[in-house]
Amino acid sequence: MPGPFTLPRSQCCAILLPSLLLLSALSCSRPAAPTQPSATENPAQPSPGSATCADALAASATSASDNHGSRSRTDQHAVKADFRNVMFHLTPHASAHLESVSGELWPVGKYDMPDFDDKASFELHVENGTISITPSALASVLNSHVFVRDDAPLKDIEIAIKGGRLIIKGKLHKSDLPFETAAEMGVNADGRLRLHTEKVKALHVPIKKVMALFGVELANVIGTSKIPGLGTDKDDLILDLGTLLPPPHIRGTISSTRLSSNGLTVIYGGGGKHLLTSPGLGNYIMLRGNLVKFGKLTMEHTELALLDLDPQDPLDWNQDHYKDQLLAGYSKLTSDFGLCTFVKDFAKLPKSSNSGLN
Repeated sequence: MPGPFTLPRSQCCAILLPSLLLLSALSCSRPAAPTQPSATENPAQPSPGSATCADALAASATSASDNHGSRSRTDQHAVKADFRNVMFHLTPHASAHLESVSGELWPVGKYDMPDFDDKASFELHVENGTISITPSALASVLNSHVFVRDDAPLKDIEIAIKGGRLIIKGKLHKSDLPFETAAEMGVNADGRLRLHTEKVKALHVPIKKVMALFGVELANVIGTSKIPGLGTDKDDLILDLGTLLPPPHIRGTISSTRLSSNGLTVIYGGGGKHLLTSPGLGNYIMLRGNLVKFGKLTMEHTELALLDLDPQDPLDWNQDHYKDQLLAGYSKLTSDFGLCTFVKDFAKLPKSSNSGLN
């Protein structure tokens, strides 16, 4: 194993590489929320005093923040979308907490409408919102999605928060050389995330000063073309979370970030505090306008409310198993064929349905 001052330049700088990914999962989850929701069964139903289906959709229509600016061709078929207190599965074992999010679903690729049966058919473009993720969920996304290839440069990533900084540990794939970094989180001028690496250790020995001594900068040694969504500025990493995250991609201009003792949070616009907080609505996903396809159905002039059967905890939503969640609940129509569907949390489905987590 090489000594701390004889480490090859490529390995020396590869030690900094984990910092670039640690934010890749950032666009997602709540500080205090668990990586995987509890599987405790709770058959709670909406109380008789809860908002009716028509009330929910009407309230959503009046509260939606309309974007009156000119649209590009890519979002002519955009669907208005609001999320409140939703744990959105990024992978089978890690969720993002969409605490309060307002924006649009844009169809992408060959699709001219969001198709619920294909996560890659649409993107969520956030106008205002607060999205957070726990360190353990973030590490899970990195290990299972970002560094999943056999030739990935890093493995066994662990993440913690200490002293207002991100502490990332792991191993270089080829040599199993352990590394540790401490990084500060910020926002770039264009609304992307900026990660400033303050400390780097290999074999518990600081090596960043050695890199500086030889004039080695991150931009000189990382081939950003190999990692979509990554840019560098000297020793800082510039991250496009909308590209780095698994689909459906979450895009938007980040206004600020924060770290707590157990979570990383990204804030878009004003943070989405304007969203509906009526007790009768609970936790929800609201979709309005244009076309949405789910299963064999295509909804025109969409008015769709996905409401939580058990609003005492976040709505646990798994796009890969949404049909099971719909079948475990019930639906109501409004007089003009708007649709409200009360859905069951994914973790509270029978194991035969949520086997994706087993």
